[in-house]
Amino acid sequence: MTTRGQRATFVRRDSPEAIYTAMTRYSAIILAAGKGTRMKSHLCKVLHPIAGKPMILYVIDAVRSAGIEKLVVVTGHQADHVRRCLDQDKVECVIQEPQLGTGHAVAAAKGSFSDFRGHVLILCGDTPLIEPQTITDLMGFHGGANSRLTVLTMVLEDPTGYGRIVRDETGRVSRIVEERDADDEEKRIREVNTGIYVADCGLLFSLIEAIRPENAQGEYYLTDMAAEAVRRQIPVHGCVLRESLLAMGVNTRIDLAEASREIWSRRRRRLMLGGVTLLDPESVFVDNEVEVAPDTVIHHTVTLAGKTRIGRDCVIEPGVFIRDSLIGDRVNVLLGSRLDCAVVEDGTSVGPMAHLRPEARIGKNARIGNFVEVKKSVVGDGTKAAHLTYLGDSTIGSDVNIGCGTITCNYDGKKKHRTVIHDGCFIGSDVQFIAPVEIGEGSLIGAGSTITRNVPPGTLAVSRARQKEYPLRRGQGPKPSDEDKKP
Repeated sequence: MTTRGQRATFVRRDSPEAIYTAMTRYSAIILAAGKGTRMKSHLCKVLHPIAGKPMILYVIDAVRSAGIEKLVVVTGHQADHVRRCLDQDKVECVIQEPQLGTGHAVAAAKGSFSDFRGHVLILCGDTPLIEPQTITDLMGFHGGANSRLTVLTMVLEDPTGYGRIVRDETGRVSRIVEERDADDEEKRIREVNTGIYVADCGLLFSLIEAIRPENAQGEYYLTDMAAEAVRRQIPVHGCVLRESLLAMGVNTRIDLAEASREIWSRRRRRLMLGGVTLLDPESVFVDNEVEVAPDTVIHHTVTLAGKTRIGRDCVIEPGVFIRDSLIGDRVNVLLGSRLDCAVVEDGTSVGPMAHLRPEARIGKNARIGNFVEVKKSVVGDGTKAAHLTYLGDSTIGSDVNIGCGTITCNYDGKKKHRTVIHDGCFIGSDVQFIAPVEIGEGSLIGAGSTITRNVPPGTLAVSRARQKEYPLRRGQGPKPSDEDKKP
């Protein structure tokens, strides 16, 4: 079945629709009270993250970007968690209790609009792919049609699960039928409701008051306001969305994965258009708030999460995971490394297989090599820890060489203690620093030493057990030397 409704088109800034929209007051209600039982989760549906960001925040960002400042979010299930997720200075929250359907949810927001004169946009908090342009086009269509009630619709090959749009002979919406209440003929309709509306504020709440729970679920359906408007001889306009994906609702983990794929695809496209090279885009996952400067090259199977910032001319090799970290210019992060809440300054190399844990700060032109772990430590400019080293709770100066197998023994079973190594020190292989301990500038620590006391500047420190040799006799164990027999 084809639709006779008008389609949303791009609204020119100087068009009558755009002028009308600019002169008309708009606000928004975002419905976020449902539990989302099909997600099979203890977490409220709208708080499920997509590319590191709760899905409801995508809806809020789109509404704000479309120029709507007054937002009311209707909460219910896990209301406190939802409120904490939102920007309380700019978003008003109301509670729907109990949850008796979408119409009941909108009614819960009535008190927030007692002084408002204008039009209200209604959206669901589980439509993270909605874009500002879609909202702008919808408002332009609504204004251009001089409409008091507009429904955003879409046409699907498989409309299963959606409310069907029933139009009259003029092409206007006569009613919206939920699938569970639809007959066989209505189920064959492919034009469906997106759950997004624009309505005159006064008319909206008047229609809501007239809704009755006369359906299979015994709930107050927001969709019933279309039939009520028609009963009052108020035209209901249907604006057809060109890309149905933009209004996709997330109801299951399968939907969540599909929405995530689209968000990540948008992120990759923006990065590449901004001058970042992705060698295998489909295998790279970049969260919403990550920033990457031009001329950086990102290899396959890389994940950039949280609020990570990566500078220019960096190389991020395969299998790297970076979260909430600040990476300078010309940094190489080599194969299989993980960085959590770390800072890496310009010109430094990390990895392969390195692990920078929270509060690790690596200076300029340094090297953190393979299988090196750094935690809550500052490593100075030009310092090198090439391999197989643990640096925890330490402060290490500039131009220090850390030999293979070095360990800062920071934990005594009750408390963490700090190791301080000053500039220009040379640390031999297999050294253990028993913290708290401080190594003076320009000192040299012999390989295999266990350092338990502070070392003055410019000092050679060696702490080793005496080497012993025992001649072996066939069929017998080692024979003690004369030296060993001495008392």
